[in-house]
Amino acid sequence: MAKKPKKQSGGTPATVALTAAGTAFTLRPYDHDPASTSYGEEAAEALGISPDRVFKTLVADVDGELTVAVVPVAGSLDLKALAAAVGGKRATMADPAAAERTTGYVRGGISPLGQRKRLRTVLDASARTHATICVSAGRRGLQVELAATDLAELTGAVFAEIGRGA
Repeated sequence: MAKKPKKQSGGTPATVALTAAGTAFTLRPYDHDPASTSYGEEAAEALGISPDRVFKTLVADVDGELTVAVVPVAGSLDLKALAAAVGGKRATMADPAAAERTTGYVRGGISPLGQRKRLRTVLDASARTHATICVSAGRRGLQVELAATDLAELTGAVFAEIGRGA
């Protein structure tokens, strides 16, 4: 009988998914300031990592279907480009409550990994220019560093130019 992997202290569905897949990753914890509303920028600054290597996970509604967009915190999401990347016509930011309910995470801690319901995912093409990137590990104050190709493989993401200003 195979041993069940031990859940790490502070484990989240994202870290559990990474461990179960045997994917190489590094946890990057930091002290989250509850007054902060720019979670990705806070993470980049606290960890001393360039904001073009720290990616935020955003949930958008593309033609009535929730879709995950992963873009550098140094820029913003191009909604038209996101819609085009998944063959849609129109994209808007998803209702925050719907995003939390569907992913199982809270705003500022939404990870592209280990979501309650697997959503279509698009990863900004700039991620491929870095050996590793950081994304939320599933809670505020915790990032996970991994290869963008591993993230794409685990989430079924496609790469597309969906970020702007990064």
